[in-house]
Amino acid sequence: MSLQKGSKVWVEDRDLAWVPAEVSDLSANQVEVVTSSGRKILASPQKLLPRDPDADHGGVDDMTKLAYLNEPGVLYNLERRYALDSIYTYTGSILIAVNPFTKLPHLYNVHMMEQYKGAPLGELSPHVFAVADASYRAMISEHQNQSILVSGESGAGKTETTKLIMQYLTYVGGRAVGDDRSVEQQVLESNPLLEAFGNARTVRNDNSSRFGKFVEIQFDKNGRISGAAIRTYLLERSRVVQITDPERNYHCFYQLCASREDAEKYKLDHPSNFHYLNQSKIYELEGLSNADEYARTRRAMSIVGITQDEQDAIFRTLAAILHLGNVEFSPGKDHDSSIIADQKSRFHIGMAADLFMCDVDLLLSSLYTRSIQTREGVIIKALDCNAALASRDALAKTVYARLFDWLVEKINLSVGQDPYSTLQIGLLDIYGFECFKLNSFEQFCINFANEKLQQHFNEHVFKMEQEEYQREEINWSYIEFIDNQDVLDLIEKKPIGIIALLDEACMFPRSTPETFSTKLFYNFQAHPRLEKAKFSRTDFTVSHYAGKVTYQTDTFLDKNRDYVVMEHCNLLSSSKCSFISGLFPSMPEESSRSSYKFSSVASRFKQQLQALMETLNATEPHYVRCVKPNTLNQSHIFENQSILHQLRCGGVLEAVRISLAGYPTRRTYVEFVDRFGLLAPEIADTSYDEKMVTEKILRKLKLENFQLGKTKVFLRAGQIGVLDSRRAEALDNAAKRVQNRLRTYIARQEFLSARAAALSLQAYCQGCLARKIYMAKHETAAATLIQKYVRRLLSRTNFLQHCIAALSIQSSIRGFLYRRRFSLAKEHKAATKIQARWRMCKIRSAFRQDQMSIIRIQSLWRKKMAKSELQRLKKEANETGALRTAKNKLEKQLEDLKVRLQLEKRLRMSNEEAKLEEVAKLRNMVEALNVELDAAKSETAHECNKNTMLQNQLELSMKEKIDIQKELLKMEELKRENVILKNFLEDLEKKNASLQALLDRAQKDNCDAIKKLNEVESKCEQLQQDLKSLEEKSSNMEDENLVLRQKALSISPKSNHPGFTKSISDEPKHEFLLETPTPTRYTAYSQDLSESRCPKSTAERHQNSEFLSRCIKENLGFQDGKPVAACLIYKCLLHWRTFESERTTIFDHIIGGINDVLRAGDEIALLPYWLANASALLCLLQRNLRSNGFFNSASNRLTFSSGLSGRVSHVLKSTCMNIGFDDGILYVEARYPAILFKQQLTAFVEKIFGHIRDNLKKEISPLLSSCIQAPKMARGSKSSRSPGGVPQQLPNNQWDSIIKFLDSLMNQLRGNHVPSFFIRKLITQVFSFINISLFNSLLLRRECCTFLNGEYVKSGLAELEKWIVNATEEFTGTAWHELNYIRQAVGFLVIHQKRKKSLEEIRQDLCPVLTVRQIYRISTMYWDDKYGTQSVSNEVVAQMREILNKDGQNLTSNSFLLDDDPSIPFSTDDISKAIPAINPVDVGLPTLLLECPVPEFLVQRTK
Repeated sequence: MSLQKGSKVWVEDRDLAWVPAEVSDLSANQVEVVTSSGRKILASPQKLLPRDPDADHGGVDDMTKLAYLNEPGVLYNLERRYALDSIYTYTGSILIAVNPFTKLPHLYNVHMMEQYKGAPLGELSPHVFAVADASYRAMISEHQNQSILVSGESGAGKTETTKLIMQYLTYVGGRAVGDDRSVEQQVLESNPLLEAFGNARTVRNDNSSRFGKFVEIQFDKNGRISGAAIRTYLLERSRVVQITDPERNYHCFYQLCASREDAEKYKLDHPSNFHYLNQSKIYELEGLSNADEYARTRRAMSIVGITQDEQDAIFRTLAAILHLGNVEFSPGKDHDSSIIADQKSRFHIGMAADLFMCDVDLLLSSLYTRSIQTREGVIIKALDCNAALASRDALAKTVYARLFDWLVEKINLSVGQDPYSTLQIGLLDIYGFECFKLNSFEQFCINFANEKLQQHFNEHVFKMEQEEYQREEINWSYIEFIDNQDVLDLIEKKPIGIIALLDEACMFPRSTPETFSTKLFYNFQAHPRLEKAKFSRTDFTVSHYAGKVTYQTDTFLDKNRDYVVMEHCNLLSSSKCSFISGLFPSMPEESSRSSYKFSSVASRFKQQLQALMETLNATEPHYVRCVKPNTLNQSHIFENQSILHQLRCGGVLEAVRISLAGYPTRRTYVEFVDRFGLLAPEIADTSYDEKMVTEKILRKLKLENFQLGKTKVFLRAGQIGVLDSRRAEALDNAAKRVQNRLRTYIARQEFLSARAAALSLQAYCQGCLARKIYMAKHETAAATLIQKYVRRLLSRTNFLQHCIAALSIQSSIRGFLYRRRFSLAKEHKAATKIQARWRMCKIRSAFRQDQMSIIRIQSLWRKKMAKSELQRLKKEANETGALRTAKNKLEKQLEDLKVRLQLEKRLRMSNEEAKLEEVAKLRNMVEALNVELDAAKSETAHECNKNTMLQNQLELSMKEKIDIQKELLKMEELKRENVILKNFLEDLEKKNASLQALLDRAQKDNCDAIKKLNEVESKCEQLQQDLKSLEEKSSNMEDENLVLRQKALSISPKSNHPGFTKSISDEPKHEFLLETPTPTRYTAYSQDLSESRCPKSTAERHQNSEFLSRCIKENLGFQDGKPVAACLIYKCLLHWRTFESERTTIFDHIIGGINDVLRAGDEIALLPYWLANASALLCLLQRNLRSNGFFNSASNRLTFSSGLSGRVSHVLKSTCMNIGFDDGILYVEARYPAILFKQQLTAFVEKIFGHIRDNLKKEISPLLSSCIQAPKMARGSKSSRSPGGVPQQLPNNQWDSIIKFLDSLMNQLRGNHVPSFFIRKLITQVFSFINISLFNSLLLRRECCTFLNGEYVKSGLAELEKWIVNATEEFTGTAWHELNYIRQAVGFLVIHQKRKKSLEEIRQDLCPVLTVRQIYRISTMYWDDKYGTQSVSNEVVAQMREILNKDGQNLTSNSFLLDDDPSIPFSTDDISKAIPAINPVDVGLPTLLLECPVPEFLVQRTK
């Protein structure tokens, strides 16, 4: 790295790892740098790393974009992003997740999942959802199993990250039908159980996983989650019997000791009394209660399906292990035998036998004896004390390991596996790299596993590098692959490896750590990765990928020995406890003569690790590295040293090292030329091909070994530093030239101004001297003349003053005395009057404020009561939808109607009376509101009178003021009295001003009161209108209810007439036969009605059906803007009296015909046409159909109670008042099929509208995706950044396409004469979708939050505004207001001097619609790509973060994305009110239909 004075570098620091600094002085071997804190440091050039001076203040989302991909660059990029709550960062395809230690629910809601669904990796901001989506898409598209490796130390957020991944997979893949709980819920519910039995405290973490967990999410062939399985690897068995201080054993032992009832039942005490637990003095964890954790573990067992008996057996087994650890042995009579040491040990072995439910003597025999089978028979061999203790520990480890395996199997049964699944996504959660002060056998195995995983990681990273090079088509064959195979060979290679040598040493009983270490150093004397510790004979140091680790071999041999004793297995398999015997199934007879078999822990660990690697190698890996920012578990604290250690252990810096071996610096040609084009301006200004310009610049600088790809230039490590140094030199030289010219200009200007000042000063001084001499002479002559006249004047003036003074004194004294007396009296009177007026005004204002407060409170209370009453009435009105369900139930339960009729009548009567009472209450309430309104108006008039009185009083005070001014003019010669009157006048003016202010305030309050009263009056009118509409709806609902009821009752139950075989239409005389007291009259009526409604012949019916089908299938167009098809269909239905039919299939024929036309034809052309026709037909039905005639005739015959009949008659009277002619069309009495047809038509209109809206959204979505980001421009078309340059217009092709799309939409809708009401709603919803899409994309893509992009989007929004203005408000409505969010967001992007804006100005003036979270998101993602300015100040960011932390619990406000409302924005009443009335009589037959058979009445009307 070439250094010069002023170079930006990184220097190492003991506390902060790395600190930014600047080179201040250079010498031969050392460099003096000044850190950001002002401290001067001397360092060698080799220990300095280059720093990018133009680094983005918000960091980069992918660290491969860093100018200098080195250790401090990675560290400080993470710190910058973490400070802005951007916890996710990419390193290529690797995701780094920093635990925020605070809730960020806005990052994990359903809207965020929807945004990342299907998005390519790297297109949106870094997120764990992006990694999960990439794995899922790769699995579906490539049909290959995937794996996501989540690593990090305890507390880094691995479990939470795994949960989020499973949540996303559940969202994107769904799950099989019938699952009560999602897979991620079932897996996570097992976490407390696995943590209790598999986690323990280590030196660094209180809850470290001592096993590896691999969760397989299984998918079916359709990509839906079908099951899951949990695989565990590499359980640390030696921890059960041996721990070091300050670590702990597994949590479950301490939890069991803390339980009260179970601890007493199993004779357990404090953990310090048990050998397996008291090897460390740490029994409690800070902030955790073992008793509470025990209850939590019990709950987890119940959740995963472990029965109470099995739970008792599990804890019985744990208690037995603890008692077994307290068994001690002493030498026996023989020199190689052992016996129970004391009574205490005898008690514990007895408790262990009781808990295992086996014979105590057999248990003792299996511990201190061993049976050897020979040809002659079985030989019993006694064991010494050490061998007996080893046998005891082997039994404890075997029991615990099998118990753990049983728990995992039980959890898998609870979760449920899919044996037929062929697609899987695996989630690996395993312990990370460990390096403590004292490292034993456990750390050796763990670091060996991490070396294996790191090799897998290195291969993946190198593969990603190769894919990047292949995409860019560059030569990469000579790049060396960096791996750690030599370390793996050192550890696992056979026949000479650390594990092999350790197993060999364990096979010899007399082996010691010294002999093992000696053999190890002898075989690996020259190995570069193995070193001998300086101050120990047995310790050795291995150079791992994360650093050197020194291992203490004192316990290696003991921890590696793991004997499988057949006596133990046989003993426990015969246990009376079914659970324990199930853990040890009976073993087949073996040919071995010894039941004492050696088993190596390291070898078994190696085999399990190999199985895990085979599983991972069969999948496509994805990596998530979780980082714990601090050891305090608090938010916004970033500990550099701890994070740097985690980055090394997690392999992130190893990935950086692999990138450095290739081409670590990659820049697009546009970025490269934009940054380094000034090194060769003559090249950059003459060529428009960025690739050619880049190559010429690099050739000019004589750089080698670079590669030019398709879209990027690839630079070797250090080359970007050379380019930056040359760029800095060019900028320095340019600055020096500018400074030289500026200093010359300033010096010349100073010289010219000094010379001009000297000449002016000389001329001024000479003129001053001449004028002074002249003035002296002139003054001497004038003084003589003046003295003569002054002496005479003084003498005369002195005489006259004496005369006048005498007279003046006498008259002044007399006048002063009288005037003072008069003034005091007048002041007293005026003060009394002012005080009275002031007190009156103050009391009146207080009374008025209280009165206005009372009126406001009363208005709000009445408003609330009216709203609640209105909502209740609306709720009752919405019960219409339940009538269809009631109809279906009535048709299905025809057999029970006869029995339940009387009860139904009583309930109906009570409901009718309740509705009458509610309507009466509403009317009383409206009358009360009217009375209150009159009272408020009278109070307002009273206030106006008071205001006029105040105005009169003010005029009187003004008159008094004029009088006082006149008196002041008369008394000017009296100075003392004048001062007194002036003071009095000032006081009076202040009082008048206060009175004026009071008057203004009273007028303002009066205006406010009038406005509020007007609002109350309008609300009362609205309530009255709503009440009327509710009454109409209620009557219509009751009519339809009676239609449905009578429809059900009109069908005679077949069960009551066994011989009944004919259809209902053939024998209408059976209708209402069970309900009417006069069947003869009703039968005749129904027969006449049926005959009047039926067509005359079958041929005529067929002709009519064909005509309706022709009207539906053909595009009949419009006449004077009226839809011909709708009008003809309505006239036919009206003429045929179809609306009055009891049953007909015409309506179903119409709806089915329209559906067939839409299904077979072009939806884009047909949907607007049928929206106009269907809405017109619906309006005709809504305005002209009434359901009264049927009930008027039927109500006299049905045996209703008096209350019900009164209610029906009331409804009939209220509706019959409205029956008449509307544009020549008579209201029609509708029956049930007509009412059902109207409801179907309403749903059909809503469906057509929804289809049109959804199609528009699908068409405009790809256009919007290209409009959110400004297109890449050629070099020659860039806007000038010089002050005098005029920026060129950005291309608006994408926005032009949207304008064309809107024009075509408007032409299509207006061409089909769609009512302006629907056009307005469609345009509004389209613009709302534009607002949502652009705004959400802006918040999710950092490259969009730039200054130039803001200008681009703003210009596009201006085009939309022009289109809205040209389209007029009739068709656009509030479309422009729908763009409020994106308009304010873009406006914030393009404003200058953001750092000077306060949070209050931003929230109130710039972005009043946006939430604080949205403003925070834009502020933290913004970067200025035009002027290089910064975003808002750090104080504003801190204020927003504080507000967000306070509102963090309010989940409704946590999402910064906008929702798309899929509901239909109108109702049937809105359609009938908004669309003008249509007279179908004016519409004639089109020529298209005259060629086919037409109903006669239409031909006659046409003629």
